[in-house]
Order: sequence, then structure tokens, then C-alpha cells
Amino acid sequence: MHLRPATKKDVDLLRHWDKQPHVAAAVSNDDWQWETDLEINYGWREQLIAEENERPVGFLQIIDPAREISQYWGSIDSGYRAIDIWIGEQSDLGKGYGTEMMNLALKRIFSDETVMAVLLDPLASNTKAHRFYNRLNFKFVGERMFDLDLCFIFKLTRSDWLNANDQD
Repeated sequence: MHLRPATKKDVDLLRHWDKQPHVAAAVSNDDWQWETDLEINYGWREQLIAEENERPVGFLQIIDPAREISQYWGSIDSGYRAIDIWIGEQSDLGKGYGTEMMNLALKRIFSDETVMAVLLDPLASNTKAHRFYNRLNFKFVGERMFDLDLCFIFKLTRSDWLNANDQD
């Protein structure tokens, strides 16, 4: 598997994935503005397509929440990253792609030695995501409302990531 930057050529694919029931149930009601958003290169964000054998299987976004322009995470210190992730097709769930995507993303994130932790904000109702993040050593740190969405906040510190990877 590899991660590549999402481009304008991915808009139709991303719109298709947005309509999949498992994706719609897992993400907030936000309308991703793919047509315009993918053309803007922000230094605080990476939007990536995960490909398995050159076939797109998922989307991953990594942001620096301290620099992100909407201030979605509110006032937050530097040294954090936040991830959005989903598998595009229902038929690709349960095949280990999400784990592989997260491992690639975490390796990428923690290669920056200034990053001390990664944050996730799955919907409170997304219990499958909660179990997935727990398996990856993320710790539940609380609930938070983002707009109209009740989310659970999960955090993985650099030291927890390093300790988990030393055992592999």
C-alpha cells in the first residue's frame, strides 16, 4: 500500500465514496468541497488517497490543528496532528486497509520530531471506529461537540506510539 496526494482527478471517486452508507454514517454532516479544496495546497494539511496495488481504497487527511484555518479544534498548542480516515467501498472493509493506512500515516506524522501527539474525533455513535482506534493504542480522552456532532476524542502520544512499535 502507498499514500499519494489526492488531486482534482479524484473528485468523482471521493464524491462516490461520500455517498456510501458506511462512509456517511461515520463522518459528520460536513460537505467536503472536493472540487475547490483539492486545488488548494495548504502547508498545514495533507489529503491523501491510499492505494493497494494501484487501486484506490481509502482517503486520509492529516492536519496541523494549530494552523488549520477554520480552527475546528479551537485553540490548541503546536505539536499535534489530527487525522480523518475512511475506506471508500464497503467491500474493502475488514481487509486490514485501515490499519495499514493508519500505520503509514502515523509513521509519516511522527517522522516530524516536533509532533508529540495525534488526535482523532470519530462520531460518538461510531463504535467500530472506537474499537479500531483502541487497537492502534489511541486513548479515549473525552467527548466534545463539533458543531452539531457529538464526537469522542482519541489521542496517541509519541511515546505510546514508539513503545507500541518497539514491540513489533
